[in-house]
Amino acid sequence: MSTRRIAIIASNGGLDHAYKVLNIATAAAATEAEAAVFFTFEGLNIIHKEGHKALSMGPGREHFVEGFKKANVPSIPELLQIAQDSNVKLIGCQMTMDVMNIAKEELVEGVEVGGAVTFLDFAYDADTTVTF
Repeated sequence: MSTRRIAIIASNGGLDHAYKVLNIATAAAATEAEAAVFFTFEGLNIIHKEGHKALSMGPGREHFVEGFKKANVPSIPELLQIAQDSNVKLIGCQMTMDVMNIAKEELVEGVEVGGAVTFLDFAYDADTTVTF
């Protein structure tokens, strides 16, 4: 039996997007699928050591923050750790990092830095591709 693969593109940097991306990635890993997330443009904030602290919900969605707390949903740093512990491949977009002057050291540990080709090498064999 072949392994299922899911390729995820994270190009938005809101807190709501971060939860969606990491929820899908960790759920895929929990079902024994291979998962990779390509963080590009504002999506890099999700894996930025300081950037994730400034993530906010979109207008009219602020109530979700309290709902996440009440439901004991892990924080973004906790979800990133769960993803890494579950072997989710986290890829920071080199081109976007260059454009935004972000150094690899500014990203959470364990993130691979690569270009679109790095992600596509994984995505070509994916059963599912989603973008947020």
